Amino acid sequence: PAPPALLPYVPRVPPAVLPGKLTATTFALERPCCIFDRHANASDTVWLVVAFANASAAFRNPPTRADVPPYERLPTTHSYMTLETAAGAYACSARSPAILRVGGDTTCGGQRGRDPCNGPLPSPGPYRVKFLVMGCHGPKAETRWSEPILLRRASSPSTIDPMPTRRGSDVVVIASILASLGAALAVAVLSTMGAEAWGSLCHRDSGTGAFAHRSYRTHHIPPALPQPLPPGCRCSPPGLGCFAPRPPGPCPAE
Repeated sequence: PAPPALLPYVPRVPPAVLPGKLTATTFALERPCCIFDRHANASDTVWLVVAFANASAAFRNPPTRADVPPYERLPTTHSYMTLETAAGAYACSARSPAILRVGGDTTCGGQRGRDPCNGPLPSPGPYRVKFLVMGCHGPKAETRWSEPILLRRASSPSTIDPMPTRRGSDVVVIASILASLGAALAVAVLSTMGAEAWGSLCHRDSGTGAFAHRSYRTHHIPPALPQPLPPGCRCSPPGLGCFAPRPPGPCPAE
């Protein structure tokens, strides 16, 4: 068979600032548009070839779909093919998303090579990619290899925070505990001050409780001494005379 046509198109990561453009396991690609129209039919498919940068030169296009290297062989063959798509999705008239996500399928891993898989990339790379048009009789056209694509990588596992909101939650919990302790301390202080005030009021009370601890003799009024009777009067028994003496009067008749 004739070698596939080499197209001048070079795949690339979008230059614009995009969230998640490069992660530890995925990267974004610009979707090629109007690139394969003259080389592909409606029955053809377009594949994305992913290879380690130092192994891209050794990659050989598979002669048939049955020979497509699967995702699971990347650690040993250093390349695989994914994102099998109908050629019409890249036509000029197609309305498709402008971005392709490479490595975004986290469910890959158990297909045993039966279906193409777009699984997470196992290392930072760098990688090179190219698009390959496959027909019923093998490859028909291919793009150039991209520039090396290096994924993001943390400098140390200790720098990765598995719970980004934990710090804020700890602050909220600590503040709640301090507020509770402050409220309990305030209640204890107020209770102590209230008890002392109540005790001082009780000590100042002039009721029977306070009076019971005092000698009532200091408040006793001594009885008046008996006053002498007027001369010649014997009408009052001796020992009585608690009242003021009356003016002397005539004695009653016997």
